[in-house]
Order: sequence, then C-alpha cells, then structure tokens
Amino acid sequence: MRMKVKLIALLALALTAVACGDGGGTATTDGGTATTEGGTTVTTEGGTGTTEGGAGADLGSLTTIKLVANTWEGSEANIAVAKAILEEVGYTVEVISLDENAMWPAMASGDVHAALEVWPSGHAANVETYIDSGAGVENLGELGVVGKIGWFVPSYLIEQNPALATWEGYADPANAALFATAETGSSGQFLAGDPAFVQYDAEIISNLGLPFEVVVGGSEQALMSALESAYAAEEPLLFYFWTPHEAFANFELTQVELPAYSDECGEHAAAADGGVDCAYPDDVLFKIGWAELATEAPAAHSILSNFSYTNQDQIEIMAAAGDDMTIDEAAVAWVEANRSVWEAWLP
Repeated sequence: MRMKVKLIALLALALTAVACGDGGGTATTDGGTATTEGGTTVTTEGGTGTTEGGAGADLGSLTTIKLVANTWEGSEANIAVAKAILEEVGYTVEVISLDENAMWPAMASGDVHAALEVWPSGHAANVETYIDSGAGVENLGELGVVGKIGWFVPSYLIEQNPALATWEGYADPANAALFATAETGSSGQFLAGDPAFVQYDAEIISNLGLPFEVVVGGSEQALMSALESAYAAEEPLLFYFWTPHEAFANFELTQVELPAYSDECGEHAAAADGGVDCAYPDDVLFKIGWAELATEAPAAHSILSNFSYTNQDQIEIMAAAGDDMTIDEAAVAWVEANRSVWEAWLP
C-alpha cells in the first residue's frame, strides 16, 4: 500500500512537471518508473528514489534527511534554510532538536545526518574523536558565519561607569556589588546560558579572581528575557552571549574586554583542565555530516557542503522571525529572495 501511494504521488509530480515544461510531454510507468519527456525522470525501485533532470540532482537511496537543530536561533535559522532547499530539490526533511554534544554520537551512528553550526572552540575533543579518527562524522566545510562568544553588558552601564568596559573593573568589590542578587549574596551575578553551550565562565572568573558567581539562565530565551527586563529598568546585567544574534538589532550591547585569547589558553579549553583565563576565540563556524551521506544522499551532501552565507544573512532571517513570522517562514522568504545565492549550491 505504501508503495502504491508513493508511486501515485510521484506520478502526480511528474505530470505537474510536464504541464509546466517548455516541451510538454507525457507520463508513463514501467515497473515503478514514472518518466516525463522534456523535464524530469522519477524512478522508484524497492523504496529507493532517484531524480535526474531538472537540476540534475541524484537524490540517492536516502530520501529523508534528518537535520540537527541545536538550541539557539542561529542554528535553527541555518536548518530552516537547508530544509526549504532540500525539500525543493525533492527530499523529505526531519528536524531533530539535539544539544551540541549529543549530536556527535547520533551522527556517527547515522541516526541524524547533518548539523550546520559547530562552534570549534568547544569541540576539539569531538573533532578528534569523530572526524580526525574517521569514526563516522565528516567535516562539511565552513558555514561562512564567524561567531564570537563573550561577556556582554547593556551599553548604558559603560556610559555610567567606564571601568566596566574591561575585566579589571569587575575585580573591584564595589562594582561587583552592583550585580549582586539575593541568590549570589555579596558576590556579583554572572548570568550563563544553557548548560550545554560552550562556556568557560566559571573558570575565567575563578582564574582572574573576580568576586562573581555564575548563575545558569538555562536557555537562550532565559538570557533574552533577563536582558529585556534589565534594559527596561536600566539595571546592571553581566551575561554570556554571542554574535551574530538578532538582539544587536534591538539593544545596544557592549562586549567586556577580557585578557586576549592565546593558543596556550585555548589548549586549556581543549583539555578541560580548568586553566582558561582569557577571552573566547573567534569561531569560524563549520558544518558536519554523517560519513555515509555522500554515498546515500549525494545531492543533499553536495548542497549542505556548498551551503555558505554571511553573518548578515543569518541575522536577517533571525530578525524576520521576530516580526510575526516563524523561523521556517523567515527562511522560506530568504530562500525566495536569494535564489541566485543558493542555486549555486546545487549539484
């Protein structure tokens, strides 16, 4: 029954392609094959779908692609764009929500097929285990977006107290007291994000001797809620955040200057030995995929490998999603407006 339904759907798709084609055409079936003259050939053999013609895309035997959306909006924006393009080519796409560490073993086993925003500063061990050692995950290349994790405050705090522009200002107990809460007592509060995010803030605070205590916000949404509340009342807030993010279109934020990043400091982060005492590095974000994706879904592999856009592209989608649109709707709007960009990604 499933095969009959699938074949009927494919025939309908083929007839539609003929009706829209320049040369017209007819649809015929032969042993599960629907053929249209002047456009697209769709073949079904034992549940395997292959498309040829049109953009010349060979879907391969894996026609349902499982994309990982991590728990922040930038990742969701990338996945929504990829979903819209893959579905236009002919794939079915499932979006799976996973944190950025759990996705690695799931991808190595083929349970999911790609993730499009890996922040390298937090995944040296995973890269070594799953990519460098050939344990089931492939590097699909750079995303094109450059990220930066850091400590941020509303800019009005710097205007009121310029010492808060650098980490030395937070070593002053009087300044730290400005950020104190009932939960932190005499220490200042540093608001962290989702525990699954790449973050070394407790180590940085300890190693720099700052009178602050990390309080876990729990999610991107919690950080945004705290920012909106503090901003409305012009209250102090020191928090973990990152660029690119749509928040910078709505709030004036200043990144606190920490000791400069160095390779030596980065080695402490990779070793997870608690020795981090510097700023986060610039992160050239990259994509990963299941090692068998090129064989099982060659067109999807090609599209996702070629997928590359800018910080501004990502911010545009995230900002649109905040204006009465879902992230999927914003991604579709971007896809429609930027065909010349993503059509170059097609095989």
